[in-house]
Amino acid sequence: MPIKKSSAHNIASVLTEALPYIQRFQGKTIVIKYGGNAMTDESLKQGFARDVVLMKLVGLNPVVVHGGGPQIGSMLARVGKESRFIDGMRVTDCETMDIVEMVLGGLVNKEIVNLINMQGGHAVGLTGKDGDLIHARKLQFERQAPEMNAPEIVDIGHVGEVASIDPGVINMLVQGDFIPVIAPIGVGEDGQSYNINADLVAGKLAITLNAEKLILLTNTAGVLDTQGNLLTGLKARQVEDLIEEGIIHGGMLPKIRCALDAVHAGVKTAQIIDGRVEHAVLLEVLTDEGVGTLIKG
Repeated sequence: MPIKKSSAHNIASVLTEALPYIQRFQGKTIVIKYGGNAMTDESLKQGFARDVVLMKLVGLNPVVVHGGGPQIGSMLARVGKESRFIDGMRVTDCETMDIVEMVLGGLVNKEIVNLINMQGGHAVGLTGKDGDLIHARKLQFERQAPEMNAPEIVDIGHVGEVASIDPGVINMLVQGDFIPVIAPIGVGEDGQSYNINADLVAGKLAITLNAEKLILLTNTAGVLDTQGNLLTGLKARQVEDLIEEGIIHGGMLPKIRCALDAVHAGVKTAQIIDGRVEHAVLLEVLTDEGVGTLIKG
């Protein structure tokens, strides 16, 4: 069946709009934190995999870091272990850490790798323990209650932060035309495994790889003003002002601070985008409009 002229024109417009972005980002590294609805909705999962494969085919170098909090919670429930949180942080004892490694490094990671490979890509799954990739240290978690004169340090177990990253294995995979898919588990000097926030891993990895872009998928439209309007094209100083004014607050703050750290360290742009939108990554990277908040230095 022949394509209608109007449809053909629309297709041509989309392709020509993408061309300058493909030329600009060819050979550049783009670190994508994959999580939220985009990881659980079947249609969005397929769309994300296609986006990543297309990016690689046109010469970009996507590197995927994924979360998996809901999947960890489901597995803990299946084995009869309660999920405990303190101020939003999962308390991770030795038994819970074993489940975290199994879910993030096994089930979730391999599902993403399989999705990408089924779309014609060549993905390789890793945790931060592979190739000496992520060196971790135990997170010193401070909690301040209103009745306390000073914050207390709370032991939440095997929860870590990034001490350093050795990008050798990632560089080798990218040069070999593979798409790295990374679970945010690091190893400490004591040989212990640590669960690390995926946003933080993605941000540190973007800095280490001298990435062109850091993209954080969320379940919101991006950064909104007090009227609920999407803010984009923000300079780092503007973002810091929005934090001081209390416009950016709550659960968005850690992502924003991660994005700011990246652009301050030389990543060209950081984008917080709506993972509930089909093909959100391609729309953000290869079109004029985008689907989220762009932050630059």
